[in-house]
Amino acid sequence: MITKRIIPCLDVKNGRVVKGVNFEGLSDVSSPVELARYYSENGADELVFYDITASAEGRELFTDILTEVASKIFIPLTVGGGINTLADFDRVLKCGADKVSVNSGAIRNPSLIGEAAKRYGDQCVVISADVKRVDGVFRVFAKGGRENTGMEAISWIRHCVDMGAGEVVLNSIDTDGVKRGFDLEMLAAVCNAVKVPVIASGGAGKIEDFITLFHTLPGVDAGLAASIFHFGEVKISDLKEEMKKAGIPARLV
Repeated sequence: MITKRIIPCLDVKNGRVVKGVNFEGLSDVSSPVELARYYSENGADELVFYDITASAEGRELFTDILTEVASKIFIPLTVGGGINTLADFDRVLKCGADKVSVNSGAIRNPSLIGEAAKRYGDQCVVISADVKRVDGVFRVFAKGGRENTGMEAISWIRHCVDMGAGEVVLNSIDTDGVKRGFDLEMLAAVCNAVKVPVIASGGAGKIEDFITLFHTLPGVDAGLAASIFHFGEVKISDLKEEMKKAGIPARLV
């Protein structure tokens, strides 16, 4: 059986890891370099690094910090934020990223996904979708959850995969930072729409939330979280032990 991945997420602003609730109210957490090293040494399967204000501020991603993070870890690294061109893909990959996550850049220029997949391979291109319910419809949001694009989310994600995205990170704005569990309804809709790996993001508050996620939706490949790992509320080693007890395949440290 393919093991389920546990992925900490570093949301970086002004060179520091931050965390908020429903994409708002950001508070300072730690150094991205120190946190990345810690996770690499303590059982994380992958790491996600988001420069969360690059798109909204219309600038390039912080490459100096990214290069240092990549040099300190020995697990796959996915990087996103301010990715708008093939040159951005190239720059981030040269800093040490294994995969590149696109969101606002793909919304502005959907052909970017196909162009990047053709040059770097599908496995390198991750579509990250920030999704929120608006009048009962899943809508895609851009610029770090600040801007409603009006696009229906499931058809958008399916389109991105058809163009060459090899993985989907689904960020539920509705459950982000709330710590009451993953957005199972939203995730089920995505899993039913695509045949590539789906990563669940937004809502984890305790170990049981991951157990519920993987038991309820075996099609989900990974669980991503931030604050519960950053603040020591859940240790990845403890989480994986509980997954094993629950019959969920995991890579143990």
